[in-house]
Amino acid sequence: MILPRFYPVLPDAAMIARLVPQGVRLVQLRFKGDADDVPAQIAASMAVCARHGAQLVVNDHWQVALDQGADFIHLGQEDLDGVDTAAIARAGARLGISTHDRAELDRALALSPAYIALGPIWPTLLKQMPWRPQGLEKLTRWKSRIGDIPLVAIGGLTPARLPDVFAAGADVAAVVTDLVAAPDPEQQTRLWIEATEIQG
Repeated sequence: MILPRFYPVLPDAAMIARLVPQGVRLVQLRFKGDADDVPAQIAASMAVCARHGAQLVVNDHWQVALDQGADFIHLGQEDLDGVDTAAIARAGARLGISTHDRAELDRALALSPAYIALGPIWPTLLKQMPWRPQGLEKLTRWKSRIGDIPLVAIGGLTPARLPDVFAAGADVAAVVTDLVAAPDPEQQTRLWIEATEIQG
């Protein structure tokens, strides 16, 4: 499976509506607001992605995502504990999974994921994390273990760091803070798209 190299992770449907039209082809909705708003957030994000030929990945809210007809879900390790992965498979939805250590990687691989994410590669300002930065060398180890499964790097990524990320073995660059905290997120999105295209 081949995924686009640039993977914005965005907080709501409004930001998705701003950035997907810039040329984004793969985007994650990581909505942490009121649970009652989740169905509308997913529906609005799906509509934007459908208009612009982008693939939407829904973070965490797997049951609502399936109910809405979403076909790509991302889960962290803590989310996996209460998830009916068989229901996700029956729905034909793809699954991306976050990993941080070898045990989590083994657990993720047992679920035949569409991609494996590793992070944070560098310190991230997004949230407090119990894991130390993973570093580029760990990307190389993960890629040698997972083979053809796409490897997503996340955490502290910037356009300047992109060549090292891909050289270490990552297939996809997931970007959060560098977009949402940018003075002009649209311009920053276009910069990222250009940077990933240069890297091939």
